[in-house]
Amino acid sequence: MTRTTLFALCAGMALMAGPAAHAQPVEQGPRNVPEFEPAFPEQTRAPAVDSGVTFAVETVAEGLRHPWGIAVLPSGGYLVTERSGNLRLIGADGSLSEPIEGVPLVMARRQGGLLDVAIAPDFAESRTVYLTYAKPKGGFGRSATAAAKAVLSEDGTALTGFEDIFVQEPLSRSPMHYGSRILFDGQGHAFITTGERSSRRERVLAQELDTTYGKVVRLTLDGAVPADNPFVGEAGAIESIWSYGHRNIQGATFDAETGTLWTIEHGPAGGDELNRTEAGKNYGWPVISYGENYSGSPIGAGLTAQEGMEQPVYYWDPVIAPGGMLIYRGEMFAEWQGDFLIGSLNPGAVVRLEMENGRIVGEERLLTDRGRVRDIEQDADGSLLVLIDDPNGSVLRLTPG
Repeated sequence: MTRTTLFALCAGMALMAGPAAHAQPVEQGPRNVPEFEPAFPEQTRAPAVDSGVTFAVETVAEGLRHPWGIAVLPSGGYLVTERSGNLRLIGADGSLSEPIEGVPLVMARRQGGLLDVAIAPDFAESRTVYLTYAKPKGGFGRSATAAAKAVLSEDGTALTGFEDIFVQEPLSRSPMHYGSRILFDGQGHAFITTGERSSRRERVLAQELDTTYGKVVRLTLDGAVPADNPFVGEAGAIESIWSYGHRNIQGATFDAETGTLWTIEHGPAGGDELNRTEAGKNYGWPVISYGENYSGSPIGAGLTAQEGMEQPVYYWDPVIAPGGMLIYRGEMFAEWQGDFLIGSLNPGAVVRLEMENGRIVGEERLLTDRGRVRDIEQDADGSLLVLIDDPNGSVLRLTPG
């Protein structure tokens, strides 16, 4: 199917969809690819909504060098990564520790560095911490997305027993599109998101099952391959792969009520995607996309749909450049129960999405004046923790204003 034919088909679908498809979206500027129409009316530019919520903003910690990930500790306080290679402990009183010892050497170049941090489900007993990072390996500027675990000392000053549980294959010289989030499903599995390393030559590997480029990976907490992974026993496939055809996933969350895995990935010029990410499914990159190359040329044949490839639940054009995300389940912002809250790096905001019956029905842009939002987490009291990605970055706490 040609790009022109697909445009005509989708345009006809949009006309049949009725007036809901024409409700006013949030202000966001012109589309990069105006000829692309959504596969269904709620797939993009949902109606703008206003929850009426304002924030009281408290600075929890500042002076962080490009903070990337944050984890809430059960006893109070937080672990925060700096992309430059440091892991820091923020006390419940906002005190910022010296860099924690025992963190591995990282490739802190372009998008690489020390990336996500998460605590094990049994952290209160094991004190196990998980990190993702750009792992330098093999010389000649090559690196891989890696995930590792270690034990945090009781005084919070050092990691011991550091061990990689995942290293992306193959190595790449590109310092771009590492992913990478790590999260747990509560059933003994760790999910790790990767990128396809960006280059024209490498991004096609997102479609190949003999590499972990552009994938979601599912492992046990110790790094073993679960026997029920979708590609176990398939000739030539890496058995840790859960889903494929992704571009660069920097946001992921489980819905605590349904157990659904949601991921959000960077598109090129246009085409950021929110996906319901299921076992064994192909999410299309770089065969289909709702964006285009930065040069203005089409991605591949310029298709937005193809048989056997999943459609995003929602996409943005122009992009929001998504960071971390969550589904809100607290009481402090009770009216947001079940809503997506997503960090936006560009133009910079917290993006809230309302969902009904599996479709996005409203979008709101919040905190639009604080810069690049790299990650967002919910604290134990229901307040929101927001990481501002900047050379002089910060952790902000949001409560109702």
